[in-house]
Amino acid sequence: MTRILVADDHPLFREALSGALGPYFENAQILEAGSLDAALAVLNEYDGIELVLLDLNMPGGEYFNGIITLREQYPNIPIGVVSGSDAVEVVAQVMSLGAQGFIPKVSATREMAQAIVDIIAGKKWLPEGMEDELEKVDDELKLLLQRFRELTPKQIQVLSFLRAGLMNKQIAHEMNVTEATIKAHTSAILRKLEINTRTQAVLLMDKLQLS
Repeated sequence: MTRILVADDHPLFREALSGALGPYFENAQILEAGSLDAALAVLNEYDGIELVLLDLNMPGGEYFNGIITLREQYPNIPIGVVSGSDAVEVVAQVMSLGAQGFIPKVSATREMAQAIVDIIAGKKWLPEGMEDELEKVDDELKLLLQRFRELTPKQIQVLSFLRAGLMNKQIAHEMNVTEATIKAHTSAILRKLEINTRTQAVLLMDKLQLS
């Protein structure tokens, strides 16, 4: 039995996608999760999941934390990112982080079904013309993507709080750790991104079009 996990925080979209894919995958079990924690729980409970269809901005998965975490904990399960944003910077980032495909939410059901078939078969899948766009990504952005890829899920979380304007004490409270831990994470972030200030880190996130 083919098992596919749809991880998206909008119940109506999950239900619509699961229902739309049913006729194309008659013997498939379509599982659902509304947050990163829920997705991890499903992956822990069910064996044989062949594909995760992952929304980038569901709770816990913001700033690419979802794909980074899934690649770290379940490296052998293919991920197809399903997103409302198809900016080349976003696509370049998710592919560099290990996604096997990028599927815009505006895609027709038949196109989504074909993407799923290809990804499960071990092929990469991108919207028509996107591969050419990725070839045009400038060297500066490619270097930035490479550096960003070195960040851990915890560092991504700290970076998201920095962008929101929180101070170390506030971030420590949100993450239930000490200020010293946050300072250590921040130092590591700046070192890996090869920058000097928190402001520069925020500007880099803007350049990557992280929402």
